[in-house]
Amino acid sequence: MEHFATEEQQVEAIKKFWKDNGAAIVIGAVLGLGGLWGWRYYSDAQRTAKEQASADYQVAVESIEADGNAGKLDSFLGKTESSGYATIGGLVAAQQAVSNNDYDAAVKALTAVKDQAADAHLATIASLRLARIQLEQGNGDAALSTLKAVNDSAFDGNVKEIEGDVYVAQEKYDAARMAYTEALEAASGNVLLEMKLDNLPVLASE
Repeated sequence: MEHFATEEQQVEAIKKFWKDNGAAIVIGAVLGLGGLWGWRYYSDAQRTAKEQASADYQVAVESIEADGNAGKLDSFLGKTESSGYATIGGLVAAQQAVSNNDYDAAVKALTAVKDQAADAHLATIASLRLARIQLEQGNGDAALSTLKAVNDSAFDGNVKEIEGDVYVAQEKYDAARMAYTEALEAASGNVLLEMKLDNLPVLASE
C-alpha cells in the first residue's frame, strides 16, 4: 500500500479504491470461478448480491456525506458487517458523527469496525480514532486501554503520539515526554510532534 502521512489519507484512498474498483473486483472474481462445475447458479446469486452491496454502499455514503443522514448507512452496515464496504462505511459514519458532535455514535461505529474489520490496518485506524474520541470525552484511561490493544507496528508513532496527548491531558508530563520522544523516533521530522514536545516545559510550569 502506498505510504500516507495520516490514517485519514489512507481511509480516503481506500474509499476511492472501493468506489472506483469494487464492483469490477467482485465481478472479476466471480467470472474467474465460472468454469467450475455447478458454480454458475451460485456465482450469479453472489454477483447480484455484491453488485447490490456496491450500489447500496455508494448511496449510503453519499447520503451521509450530503446531509448527515446515518439511517441508510446504519441499515447497510447491519446487512454487510464483514465486508470491506461495511468497514469503510463505518469509518465514514464515525467521521460524520464527530462532525455532528455525536461522540457516542462515533464510538459505536468505530468499535464495530475495530472488532469486525478483516483488514488489520483498518482495524488499527478505527482504534486510533476511537482513542482520540475517548480522550475528547475526557476518558483518558479508556483511550490508553484502546491504544494498548493495538498491535500494528506500522502505526507505532501514531499510538505513541496519542498516548502523549492523553498524558498531557492528565498532567503527566514526564510520561508525555517519553511518549512523544518515542513517537518522534518512529516519525522523524514531524513538526507537530516536535512542537508538542517542546511545549511540555511550558505546560508543566503552569
